[in-house]
Amino acid sequence: MRAIWMSGALTLMLWAQSALAGTVLVVGDSISAALGLDTREGWVFLLQKRLDEGGFQYRVVNASISGDTSAGGLSRLPALLAQHSPQVVIIELGGNDGLRGQAPAQLQQNLASMALKSREAGARVLLLGMQLPPNYGQRYTQAFAQVYKDVASSQQLAWVPFFLEGVGGVPGMMQADGIHPTTQAQQRLLDNVWPSLEPLL
Repeated sequence: MRAIWMSGALTLMLWAQSALAGTVLVVGDSISAALGLDTREGWVFLLQKRLDEGGFQYRVVNASISGDTSAGGLSRLPALLAQHSPQVVIIELGGNDGLRGQAPAQLQQNLASMALKSREAGARVLLLGMQLPPNYGQRYTQAFAQVYKDVASSQQLAWVPFFLEGVGGVPGMMQADGIHPTTQAQQRLLDNVWPSLEPLL
């Protein structure tokens, strides 16, 4: 009797797994890791909720780490691709590269490599663009923002020009550090992502 029950449970588990269309892998930094918030308030958690409510049979894996750079994401990516076999990869990295004044050319190379490795693994890629505050200087901030446009163009990626649109510098949308979005901003972040993500599902 126990063997029959276990067989039935295994069949149900396999059926539930087969019902999934696939996995959405988010490789990001503290913004996607919901630093300073309950992770259940973050935009990635809200994405899973929206997918579930909309009947999209996807599992969201949040592989975001606070403080991560594009180099860190690139080094972690092969193992993540092998472990999760995602159908969609969302890349949300580069903010820490910019805050540390790292060369935009290196950021561009790292993001392009991440996109290429993801596509070689059979995944569709969404790149989330970032921008820096003006106090970093016009020349650097323009070069930094241009990186995302160039990578999206060269790799033919879906992308969001500015992930923090309507959030960065907006009262009530940023935590006291001026870097990380508040709970109130998370729905706007998801709304910024959704129009570019939905066609990839």
